[in-house]
Amino acid sequence: MYWEKEIETMNQNDLSKLQGVRLGETLERAKKSIHYGKRFAEIGLDVGAIKTVADVEKLPLTTKEDLRENWPYGFLACSRDELIRMHSSSGTTGRATVVFHTAGDIGAWTNLLARCMYMAGMRRSDVFQNMMTYGLFTGGLGFHYGAEKIGALVIPAGAGNSKRQIQLMRDFETTAIHIIPSYALHLSTVFQEVGVDPRRDTKLRIAFLGAEPHSEKMRRKIEDLYGFKAFNSYGLSEMNGPGMAFECPEQNGMHIWEDNYIVEIIDPVTLKPVPDGKEGELVTTTLLREGMPILRYRTKDLTRVIPGPCECGRTHRRIERFKGRTDDMMILKGVNIFPIQIEKKLMDVPGVGTNFQIILERKGFNDEMIVKVEVASEFFDGDLLKLERLQRRITDELKGDILITPNVELVEPGSLPKTEGKAVRVIDNRKD
Repeated sequence: MYWEKEIETMNQNDLSKLQGVRLGETLERAKKSIHYGKRFAEIGLDVGAIKTVADVEKLPLTTKEDLRENWPYGFLACSRDELIRMHSSSGTTGRATVVFHTAGDIGAWTNLLARCMYMAGMRRSDVFQNMMTYGLFTGGLGFHYGAEKIGALVIPAGAGNSKRQIQLMRDFETTAIHIIPSYALHLSTVFQEVGVDPRRDTKLRIAFLGAEPHSEKMRRKIEDLYGFKAFNSYGLSEMNGPGMAFECPEQNGMHIWEDNYIVEIIDPVTLKPVPDGKEGELVTTTLLREGMPILRYRTKDLTRVIPGPCECGRTHRRIERFKGRTDDMMILKGVNIFPIQIEKKLMDVPGVGTNFQIILERKGFNDEMIVKVEVASEFFDGDLLKLERLQRRITDELKGDILITPNVELVEPGSLPKTEGKAVRVIDNRKD
């Protein structure tokens, strides 16, 4: 049940003491970097005065812009001779950021992934098919190393080539997969095309979903299609990558591993901490990173700490499924809207397919939202009234939640662009 029971069930007092010790060690390393050495001097910070986790608020926040401005080596806290690997963010919100790892960093990260996957039920007897991109992206290699540490047989399939993925699953009796949620939905249509039932014709029992936000309804839809249990995972390259937080079998929030990270939730406007249970922006500090420690990193991800203990027995706090990112937020006619809100509503409507896209246009002085939605082929049998009823229902459902009326366009299955990486949900054609 536990990969490291003593750590996973450590009481909060002992966990806080451990964090305090590791925070002190982290600050001693961080001050050797160009960026933090300069910042500490600017604010007159004596790292020796930081004694407890509560003192973390005295430290400066770190942003993605800081990482970009210090490209490429300004955050290094060790000699380059000690580095063995570099990873990079996707760069979807601007210039990519890079993170460097020592052998100790890779070992600690690998152990966290093993802890996560073991918690979700994976064992050395499993066959693990990794369907994520390898290379600079952290997801592929992170899960690969974690699965090998558990002792599972790993198939490094990489992304795409859907028919080959299905063949690998069948030939080698794959039991666990790592996959992007939107690709899992797309792959289900390929299963249909080749006449294979994933429930009947494969031995799949576990899926690890990651790399893009997805709603609870999308997770349940994926579970229904495949007949396995799908676990939500969280990570970002600046904090190592996946393995930072993970769902236990209760599937009620993700345990964020507090022996490796200090977790804060702040108001993204005032930058002040908010109490457990209240939504805000996740801010995290690495505690075991040797090559490139990062302090109080503003993730831009919106979530909350779930109050109370988890029934699984683990004591590390849980964070809720993410509402979205502050930089994913769309503002239309003064209303703040997140793509995941639209996804949740669409998943509620019978007949809606596995893909949608949001297009923002500006006509004159007015902003307009167009939501293109793939729906079942049965709605294109020539009965226009049936199609119009579905269109009205989707429009009304969305209007009731996002408070503006979108232009809903229903399209046939497979007609919207597919991607093997993160789904591109929003296209903003507005001009400032």
